[in-house]
Amino acid sequence: MTRAWISLGSNIEPEENLRAALALLEARFGPLVVSPVYRTAAEGFEGDDFLNLVVGIDTGEPLHAVRGALRAIEEARGRVRGSEKFSSRTLDLDLLTWNELVDPALGLPRDEILEYAFVLGPLADVAPDERHPVAGRTYSELWRAFPRKGRMERVEL
Repeated sequence: MTRAWISLGSNIEPEENLRAALALLEARFGPLVVSPVYRTAAEGFEGDDFLNLVVGIDTGEPLHAVRGALRAIEEARGRVRGSEKFSSRTLDLDLLTWNELVDPALGLPRDEILEYAFVLGPLADVAPDERHPVAGRTYSELWRAFPRKGRMERVEL
């Protein structure tokens, strides 16, 4: 069984899109480990605030099938992919880790874990004692030392 951590974010009808994403993830993968939800400012562009959280799944499916499922869920919620990396989104699902796999070509672990508070904070909430596969420190240690926490308001979904 593989433990995978997935970040979820939305700033277009975020409550509705994130609730739907959680239901679709649970239907596909079974019980989820779900972090608290945080409201954060848009990063890299002017836009509505995002709601962000992290979800853990345990799966026997291969990596490519999980990535395909995440993309299908995004598309089912109206995700439109464009050339702009930083833009408003109905739903963004990013595979953060795949057990302890380190594979830069696959983007694992995902760089955003160490770059953005809205990824690392929720991950530290649900997996405080797990170690980042490259940094070697626990997510709670990384979060305590994180220099750019910014505004993160815990909210109910």
